[in-house]
Amino acid sequence: MALELWLWRHPRPLGVAGRCIGRCDVPVDRRRAKRLAHQLRRVARQQGLPRVVWTSALQRCANVGRQLARWGWQHHVDQRLLELDFGRWDGQPWARIAHAEVAAWEADFALHAPGGGEPLAALLARCRAFVNDQAATGATAVLVVAHAGWINACARTCACTFACTCACADASTLRAHTWPAAPAYASLRRIVTA
Repeated sequence: MALELWLWRHPRPLGVAGRCIGRCDVPVDRRRAKRLAHQLRRVARQQGLPRVVWTSALQRCANVGRQLARWGWQHHVDQRLLELDFGRWDGQPWARIAHAEVAAWEADFALHAPGGGEPLAALLARCRAFVNDQAATGATAVLVVAHAGWINACARTCACTFACTCACADASTLRAHTWPAAPAYASLRRIVTA
């Protein structure tokens, strides 16, 4: 049975311009979180989706879920929805991160841990585990507020059926120059798994 993933990127956080942001728990304007919660509620009503939302624990996502919970929704936090862990890069201005370190990550995009954090292959595995668990429950639609890297990784892992072994499921085929740009803040991406 197909599973529809309704993925919203969190609202624009405060004070992140020019910085590498992964697991830094940066704040988001309360009005922006409420605005995105309104958007989710409207889409759920229009599409007949469940009043259940999953978010990462970071406040830029979780605050949207908390607002929906005030309106009677179920809000679940899942650590697998966290953004890529950039280790010592996290929170640093990109200009202060050595070019050689970024080049090393680009050269081994799937398996190198940027800043000593988490390799992209681990993020892909987290996405796959979350979606597989949701599918195992028999859910037909899942609403998620997540991060740009997680959404792109999820789109990559959902490119074909989860049981397949083709190249799209192989993290070693990832290349930095083909990784998609970050989705816009508060934007929706709908993915249907086979």
